[in-house]
Amino acid sequence: MRFCFPQRLTQTLYTFSIATLLLGLSSAMGIEPSRPNIIFIMADDLGYGDLGCYGQQLIETPNIDRLATEGIRFTQAYAGGPVCTPSRSVLMTGLHNGHTVARDNVPHYPTYLEDGDTTLAEVLASAGYRCGGVGKWSLGDANSVGRATNQGFDTWFGYLNQDHAHYYFPEYLDDDEGRLELPGNMKSHHTYSHTQLTERALRFIRESHDRKQPFFLYAAYTLPHFSSPKEDVDGLTVPTTAPYSDRDWEPKAKKYAAMIHMLDQDVGRITHLVDQREMANETLIIFTSDNGGHRSVAERFDTNGPLRGYKRDLTEGGIRVPLIARWPGQIPANLTSDEVIAFQDMLPTFAELAGATVPANLDGISVVTALNGGPLQSDRESLYWDFGHCRSRYHQAVRWKDWKGIRSEIRLGVAGPIELYDLRHDLGEEHNVAADHPEVVQHIEQIMNTAVTPSKKYPIGEVYKGHAIWQAQTNK
Repeated sequence: MRFCFPQRLTQTLYTFSIATLLLGLSSAMGIEPSRPNIIFIMADDLGYGDLGCYGQQLIETPNIDRLATEGIRFTQAYAGGPVCTPSRSVLMTGLHNGHTVARDNVPHYPTYLEDGDTTLAEVLASAGYRCGGVGKWSLGDANSVGRATNQGFDTWFGYLNQDHAHYYFPEYLDDDEGRLELPGNMKSHHTYSHTQLTERALRFIRESHDRKQPFFLYAAYTLPHFSSPKEDVDGLTVPTTAPYSDRDWEPKAKKYAAMIHMLDQDVGRITHLVDQREMANETLIIFTSDNGGHRSVAERFDTNGPLRGYKRDLTEGGIRVPLIARWPGQIPANLTSDEVIAFQDMLPTFAELAGATVPANLDGISVVTALNGGPLQSDRESLYWDFGHCRSRYHQAVRWKDWKGIRSEIRLGVAGPIELYDLRHDLGEEHNVAADHPEVVQHIEQIMNTAVTPSKKYPIGEVYKGHAIWQAQTNK
């Protein structure tokens, strides 16, 4: 396990190492390395232990497992936050949970991103990339400045509003600046949204390839996120439980497994298209999840594997996620890396690969060398998360080297004690060793006290009592 990184190399040596290690080109030849297409596939609430290549025994995920066999599997990758909206915000801005614009799923706002914010898509677009997205956006509703097509994306199809994404048989899907209307769909269950998302993703890849333009596809899938109980009594809406229908399992287990099966099948369709179009050697595919698995998942699946906690927790089960990367000819096959990487690192990493200018003052770092299976070349000291700004309890977490500190703070600014875990020897965070290492606790507390830039939108200690601003629409 590595987290104490060597001093940053000089720019000349760093550039040379990337060209030789990742792109496999000799600098002496004077050849300009090609910029890869980038496909970032993100599941919603998929647990660390839900994939075969991360230890799942009951649900088969052959297509995602194949990505790991043909590329690199990270064991210490972290989401931007323990819930959907902040995790997506960290991914898009390259700023960690204490700095990014959207820090929790509540309060509900019509927009989180503003015109002055710089997104991953805008950075890649400035380098000539065509940027498209499908799935759940969460960072700005339709007609707001935060909508995806105002934040660097040429096209977006799916759900702009987070709560709209709780419906897999919706009455409409956001389609660029308009809508794909699906009248009566909530009653008829004719059109399953995930199927439509994949069809659009495949179309975007084909169109971009035909244009001979480098592209960035952000497939922010909603599977296997829970659905509205108005759609399904178990909160797991699927058109069929195949291929698990005949298992001797409770209904919710069959539905959850079927969701992951559909997700895996469509990851396979995307990968197959890339291979069929002979784009594999020029396309980086990354698969991950936006946060940890949900506590309501059937116990038989052990959704977060050896990790403690679930979505909404700052223990490892809430924020450590599977992350797999494939780029044939550039990333060696069948690698496993224990380098510590996080969602805020994607913006500077993709910018470097695209030859784009990296915005200043990011919390993320380039992890290009880690993608190649090597050690990270950064002096980054720590990672930071928090949760519950406008809830009854506010939590903070810091990873420093192999130490993990977690603090809960109740209302009125009364701070609770910091729990300390040694992740090298206690992956499940079962043994609080704070009393044995007061100097480590003190250092982590200093990081917690300085990591947050206050936001008027997220007043700590003021419990939000509002409601979702999107409501289900049905034809009567």
